[in-house]
Amino acid sequence: MELVAALFVENFEMRAAAGPSTRLDITGAMFSQAAPEPVPTTLTPHLVALIHCPTDETGQGVFEVTFFSDRKSEIDDEEPIARNVSPFTVEPGKFTYRLVRAELPFEEYSTVYAHCRVDRGPLTIVPFTLLPPAE
Repeated sequence: MELVAALFVENFEMRAAAGPSTRLDITGAMFSQAAPEPVPTTLTPHLVALIHCPTDETGQGVFEVTFFSDRKSEIDDEEPIARNVSPFTVEPGKFTYRLVRAELPFEEYSTVYAHCRVDRGPLTIVPFTLLPPAE
């Protein structure tokens, strides 16, 4: 399995197209957001991941996202902020998506890193920064 992309988004929709084919409408891709209120606060941003299954694989996989306050590619003793594990099935040669909505507590304006991977494969790290409220 191959993790093709992972992004925080405001909205994600699928629609049919000629072929048969599918179109993904992704709006509001973001890497930061102004806090709706002063910290401490909790946000629940959507993370969408696009996954491809090569034709020579089974189509069974597990998507894992672990949120940390550190970007390190190998996390030693740090306790995760949140974690989501989602098994999935996809037809070989096709794509699928996973949508994750974690509750992320922020005690200060800072960055959280979503460590994403499929089947314990390579990490894709996606930052999300909480900014002070807009004035």
